[in-house]
Amino acid sequence: MKTLSEADQARIAQAVAEAEKTTAGEIFCVLAPEVGDDRQPPLIWAFGAALLLPAIALVAGFRPEMLTRLFGGWTVGHAAAHDAAILSALLTYAALQAATFVVAALILAIPPVRRALSPASAKAARVRQAAMDYFLAKDLHLTRDRTGVLIFAALAEHRVEVIADEGIYALAPNAVWDAVVADLTAGLKRGAIADGFVAAVARTGAILAAHVPPRPGDSNELPDSLTVLPR
Repeated sequence: MKTLSEADQARIAQAVAEAEKTTAGEIFCVLAPEVGDDRQPPLIWAFGAALLLPAIALVAGFRPEMLTRLFGGWTVGHAAAHDAAILSALLTYAALQAATFVVAALILAIPPVRRALSPASAKAARVRQAAMDYFLAKDLHLTRDRTGVLIFAALAEHRVEVIADEGIYALAPNAVWDAVVADLTAGLKRGAIADGFVAAVARTGAILAAHVPPRPGDSNELPDSLTVLPR
């Protein structure tokens, strides 16, 4: 993950502070190197490889007894020993399946490979759930008039979530939040994480200012600084 310098993080915090001067709403930014650790798809692929690859090898002409001969085993010379030969072939086939599973599981445990095989829908749902969990954990739903907005980026999954609480979500059209997502995504694609957050914060501030102007007695209910989650 490209790390953010202290100067970049300060820029984002300053952007939040400036945006909140024009509104009674609250903006909270989170950067996650990776969300969750979905092991199910890799295991499914490993099981599939263990089941299919040895079977494909049989169709292609491979026979388990070939391994026995390869490693110096005895060949069967009379009919009475056929049962032992069959058992040996079955055990060899089972060992081949087990070895295939282990090798496939090790390859699929590599994070880039695992992420590549994880369905896009599963990654989207995982990031969405993580963002919602963080929204609730940081009490964004408890702000005055419920006008908190979470801007959440998951780098490994290449996903962005913007969650607006019901107090502002009911006032602003859905399309404006798509624009916030587009601003952040554009910065992330260029590798300019701070620029993406600053642009998204500025647009969010404009949305909030248009619908939730400052009020007497307003206080800063949430930290302005960017929260960077651990791996």
